[in-house]
Amino acid sequence: MFEALTMTATVNDPGLIAGLRSGDAGAFERLVRLHTQPMLRVARRFLRSEEDARDAVQDAFVAVFRSIGRFEAGAQLSTWLHRIVINAALMKLRTQRRHPEEDIEDFLPRFKEDGHQLERSVPWTESADVMLERAETTEIVRNAIDKLPDTYRVVLLMRDIEELSTEETAEMLGITPNAVKIRLHRARQALRGILDPQFRGSA
Repeated sequence: MFEALTMTATVNDPGLIAGLRSGDAGAFERLVRLHTQPMLRVARRFLRSEEDARDAVQDAFVAVFRSIGRFEAGAQLSTWLHRIVINAALMKLRTQRRHPEEDIEDFLPRFKEDGHQLERSVPWTESADVMLERAETTEIVRNAIDKLPDTYRVVLLMRDIEELSTEETAEMLGITPNAVKIRLHRARQALRGILDPQFRGSA
């Protein structure tokens, strides 16, 4: 946590921002050196290959270089960078969608005619982002999220992991806030459907 706070303070340093806005090559070099790894961590959550993640980060830095003049004074540079790398990852995903996505219904809970769930759910006391912070569940949860169709996986990542608002997510995806809410609800249901058998076995 301390490291994250230090990184945010550094990247939002007024001197660095002034250097970026004036086109100082040293400032851009410093920004790249400081923020490549954090941006890679974000890109890797969305993209399944290391090459794609690195390409997205490179695209994000190009976007930063081209649009730094439009960066608003008083805004958080770290927040702006975060949005840019997510956008770059989303653009990369859009170019990869050549085949129909897997149906999310395969992962949703199944119910009997009387409305009761066919298989009982294991009580959850933690959200996906909290479980990702725990060493013993990180790989399980990450693999489960990766099984979701991209349409739903992306919304889950943006809302629950990257902590964007419903409105921010809707704007970046070009969909309505209501569509974000519906996709998020179904993504959470599907994630639970994937994880329940594993947690049931260890319960």
